[in-house]
Amino acid sequence: MTVTAHRGRWTLADRADAVLRTVPVTVPPGTAALTVRLAYPREAGVLDLGCLGPDGFRGWCGGAREEYTITADWATPGYLPGELEPGEWQVLLRLHRIPPDGLPYEVTATTATTAPPAPPAPAAPPRPERPPRRALPGLDGRLWLAGDLHAHTVHSDGASTIDELAALAAGRGLDFLAVTDHNTVSHHPWLPAASARYGTALVPGQEVTTDRGHANVFGPVGWVDFREPPDEWLATAERAGGLMSVNHPLGGDCAWRQPLTTRTRLAEVWHSGWWDRTWGAPLAWARAWRPDVVPVGGSDFHRPGDDAPPGSPTTWVLADTDRPVEAAVLDALRAGRTAVSAGPDAPLLLRLGDDLLALDADGALLGYPDGRHRVVRGDRCRFPAGDGLHVLESHRMEVIALCS
Repeated sequence: MTVTAHRGRWTLADRADAVLRTVPVTVPPGTAALTVRLAYPREAGVLDLGCLGPDGFRGWCGGAREEYTITADWATPGYLPGELEPGEWQVLLRLHRIPPDGLPYEVTATTATTAPPAPPAPAAPPRPERPPRRALPGLDGRLWLAGDLHAHTVHSDGASTIDELAALAAGRGLDFLAVTDHNTVSHHPWLPAASARYGTALVPGQEVTTDRGHANVFGPVGWVDFREPPDEWLATAERAGGLMSVNHPLGGDCAWRQPLTTRTRLAEVWHSGWWDRTWGAPLAWARAWRPDVVPVGGSDFHRPGDDAPPGSPTTWVLADTDRPVEAAVLDALRAGRTAVSAGPDAPLLLRLGDDLLALDADGALLGYPDGRHRVVRGDRCRFPAGDGLHVLESHRMEVIALCS
């Protein structure tokens, strides 16, 4: 066993010079386990934590943890198990919040020739009874699927295991859920089994997270390097057949402030943090972002009781039925066949070819892209569609539903 310690104090000048820092760790031949511990006064600031091996990315947990272990057969959630190649590894630190008087820290890295046993896996919750499926019209052999495009697990800063998250989604009646842990793909190998166990398709995703904005990348595209500019995130996703969406663009200190040469069509127009939906800024942002924006929604679920539950809001996609659900969801998003509602059973606005269908929205106002409005009379009303973002609003101008 070898132990290496690094101590110091990060300053505001350090953060201004480079927000990402690395601390070297030598991993000798024959190492079976690497454990890294980060200590600092958490009441004073925030340091994010990750790991790079000689061959590249090995994990990230941000500010959610202060310790991780990597072995050949298992790793702390957020990190990738596998052989520990000898050579110089890097403990990756992001100086997220540094107080004016600086932040003392200590990084301790321990290598061992014998791997500790894997922690016991939590028991999987029972499969819940699924609510009755909502009766919605299809189009050209496609059906509307209900889902959520933004959720987290213990693989980043969430409190739920993948099984627990899948059970929650199934109990809400969701057909799909994108699992988008921050800056990691360690959750991806576990998604297929949980999908089969609970009957809700878990779409592989990752929330590429920086201090100047977050973006979701959907699909099994491999790790997206958050240290690169956002143009490279998008290029990485597209090369591998994935998609990228800008997240909560007006979300407080997580608002989108990054340069992006080609603006994504997908945008998380409706985030669970949009508490007062009479506040029109998200719609104004979306229309300014690009005229053919494809609206999606995300609960950004982290833990029961603290966040909106999965499916709040619900993203609906008009999906092909002859393809696996995960692939059909990506195809529908790519084609712009989306709608967003407050929940799985909430009033809904769907686009069916050249028509719009307003469901359970009697008395609402249908807002067209050009500013015109029509009153919805009845629980199942058809209207001609225009080009662009359509909105259902209450008489108070509260947003009820969206569709592209």
